Amino acid sequence: MHRIYFDNAATTPLDPEVIEVMVQAMRDNFGNPSSIYAEGRTARAAIEQARKQVAHYLGASIGEIFFTSGGTESNNMALKNAVRDLGVRRIISSPIEHHCVLHSLDALKRLGQVEVAFVRLDEKGRVDKEHLAELLQSGEAKTMVSLMHSNNEIGTMIDMEEVSRLCREQGALFHSDTVQTMGYYPFDLSKTPVSFLSGSAHKFYGPKGCGFIYINGDNIIKPFVDGGSQERNMRGGTENIYGILGLAKALSLAYDNLEARRAQTKSVRDYLRQQLDAHFDNLQYNGDPDDGHYKLLSVAFPPSPKADLLLLNLDIAGISVSGGSACSSGADAGSHVIEAMKGDPARKTIRFSFSHHNTKQEVDVVVEKLREILKERHL
Repeated sequence: MHRIYFDNAATTPLDPEVIEVMVQAMRDNFGNPSSIYAEGRTARAAIEQARKQVAHYLGASIGEIFFTSGGTESNNMALKNAVRDLGVRRIISSPIEHHCVLHSLDALKRLGQVEVAFVRLDEKGRVDKEHLAELLQSGEAKTMVSLMHSNNEIGTMIDMEEVSRLCREQGALFHSDTVQTMGYYPFDLSKTPVSFLSGSAHKFYGPKGCGFIYINGDNIIKPFVDGGSQERNMRGGTENIYGILGLAKALSLAYDNLEARRAQTKSVRDYLRQQLDAHFDNLQYNGDPDDGHYKLLSVAFPPSPKADLLLLNLDIAGISVSGGSACSSGADAGSHVIEAMKGDPARKTIRFSFSHHNTKQEVDVVVEKLREILKERHL
């Protein structure tokens, strides 16, 4: 049975070209990048070339890119190091951030190191810019704003330029979790100043366990992971060479094919929305389906006994989707994002998220299966 994979916000399949690059690195590039003999120098050169590629696509300098194990480490590093090394005593965030941000804030708060303020959101999860400006103007403590570029459950986005401008006006640092948008939206950090920004390869058809953090050159911080002098003295531990090369290849493929991939992904997402509206009554869309991330559609199905097991029945039917955030999709524990948005707890939320590999034919199959499961009206 051909399974239909509509959970690309959780993770994406490895691109065949990425696999080739990684296999070649595993076979030929086994040297330790910290060693000074030929094998080590070859490995070091490969990593630096990858760093140069990532910096190029972000409009950053190569000295501002550091490879990590992924988005969670990068976000922890930005938040905790800003408090430890840059004197940040107040962080403005939102209640719908990824758990790696919210739990980091909880940890900092428990240690009494930081005051946390949440910006108001509207019913679609959009940031109230006036409230953000008010929060930035109030309080004397050194402040950092931490807001994700696109929410991983509902797709709602922030205006990076506007938040960056507000932070600059008030002398605040700005961290953005860009894990969902890296490789899907262009970035030029030479034009939109950001203090910290994070990426994770497995969200853009690269390998799991490898990501990066952008640290603006103005922010002088110490390592988060202590050890040797790897990653330009910023992160101890022997580098994950094939992960890093796979990440750089995946990012270059994503940006070199950005428009074609975007058009295909968006057309499939828009087609699903159109088909759902045609065949089902009383649906609600979480977040901002008109102006949110083009790869994601979060749908709240009306309460019914059949809707309770929707996720499981779709899986049995060969369709992979998420009940909200992927990080807790193994156990349906309810979503802090939907709760913060005051969503109806009786409704069943399904997150569909798409890639350029998906087709409208797959959407037709999914809609037909949904109609069978929910026994909705046939037109």
